[in-house]
Amino acid sequence: MRITKYTHACVRIERGGRVLVVDPGTWSEPAALAGADAVLVTHEHTDHVDVLRLRGLGVPVFAPEEADLPALAPLPVTRVRAGQRFDAAGFTVTAVGGRHAVIHDGQPDCANLGYVIDGEVYHPGDALHLPEQPVRTLLLPAHGSWLKLTEAIDFARAVDAAQAYPIHDAQLNERGMASVHGWFGETVPGYRPLAPGETA
Repeated sequence: MRITKYTHACVRIERGGRVLVVDPGTWSEPAALAGADAVLVTHEHTDHVDVLRLRGLGVPVFAPEEADLPALAPLPVTRVRAGQRFDAAGFTVTAVGGRHAVIHDGQPDCANLGYVIDGEVYHPGDALHLPEQPVRTLLLPAHGSWLKLTEAIDFARAVDAAQAYPIHDAQLNERGMASVHGWFGETVPGYRPLAPGETA
């Protein structure tokens, strides 16, 4: 399995000639979607889903059943719920979680699903829901208005994946990223930063 990180929360996963893209938002590069067979959307925020780009692409999209994404209506969108297992372009995917993490005073309150892909890779979206199964690779949120660094470290330790790659990091400047990499490197076994476009 090849994992390529793109800006912010977008990740491209390739196996056996199949391409699955998770959270191609407005901040991620269009190249992430080149040749994509299917797309997983964790939630409705634009940093995770660029609806105009997906409408132009025209491939199957999987999104939370409660997500407010009316602009995707012309596409073949499959609505999924927490605990559901489904096939996306030949990848076996299990949906995890339910709601977006709280920023302040109960907001935002929208659906958020994490996805375990082929029983190996976990992308949690904007929440820290623990998967019910062990995973080899964690795509670890590094920063967000909804996230404290200590929560991310505790989450990574609880998931206990063999390797962890940072995502959700586009709001950090170079100095902030260096600090986050330092903390994760010291506290999260198997941690390795990936630059946008870099493959593991």
